Parts: sequence; C-alpha cells; structure tokens
Amino acid sequence: MAFDYSKLWKLLDKKKMYKEDLRLDTGMSSATLAKLGKNEIVSMDVLARICESLKCDVGDIVSYVEEK
Repeated sequence: MAFDYSKLWKLLDKKKMYKEDLRLDTGMSSATLAKLGKNEIVSMDVLARICESLKCDVGDIVSYVEEK
C-alpha cells in the first residue's frame, strides 16, 4: 500500500499553517508527523484528528497511490 499526503501539505499552505501548528493542534507526536512527511501509514485516529482540526474530509488530505 502507498499513501500520498501531498494534499495535506497543500491544505496547510492554503490555511497558512505550519506542520508544527498541526502537530500541536492535533496532539500528534513528532514521530507521527515524520511518518506523514515520508508518506508512511498512520492510524485512522490521527487522520480523524487532522480532519477535525482542519475541518475537512479524509479525502482532502490523503490519496491512495497504487504501487507498481
């Protein structure tokens, strides 16, 4: 499985937020933020907290990319 969080970074930029702002607002660890930066799998709980913080849907922050 491969996930792409580039939509999340674009949304943060649009809202003029930094990654650290998101980390603090959601209570996620810096390790989890690093996983997002590397397009690694994170828990649905983390994605839910991000959606709640940014007032968006999960499809607004992550895309599934088929591995070749």
